Amino acid sequence: MYAEFGSKQGLFEAALDGYGDHHLAAVLAPTEALDAGADAIREAFAGYADASEGWARGRGCLLCNTAVERAALDPGAHRHVDAYLERLTRGFRHALGNAQRSGELAPDLDLDELGSVLAMALVGVAGIIRAEAPPALIRAACRVTTSVLDGNGAEPAHEAHW
Repeated sequence: MYAEFGSKQGLFEAALDGYGDHHLAAVLAPTEALDAGADAIREAFAGYADASEGWARGRGCLLCNTAVERAALDPGAHRHVDAYLERLTRGFRHALGNAQRSGELAPDLDLDELGSVLAMALVGVAGIIRAEAPPALIRAACRVTTSVLDGNGAEPAHEAHW
């Protein structure tokens, strides 16, 4: 182990690299796809909601767990967490930009802020999956989070007349 990784820390960082290269690439593929839009964001949250009832229940995400448990104390872990959060936010901004250009989202939405909020929300969802929160609670959180994408199209909403 020491000949290959130099230290336990080196092994841990190699595990984070491998996790990012393989697992996260699959998880983030929908929002990073060239033609990603609002549906890709909904798909990402739905995937996490589905995982809350499957293999991820009680496990969560290695990088999210690292963010909570190690990043403040470990500069190597902190670098990996920062890169993960930036990649997650960049993917959401990409999909939001496509959705805005296609008219799915209003032209005046701040995509940087919304991308950051979505990234933090997904990290929170991963955290409550680790905590084994009830899947119904997780599904509700994902629905409410992605509802910010609904009714924000370029066309003005029709006002109800009472």
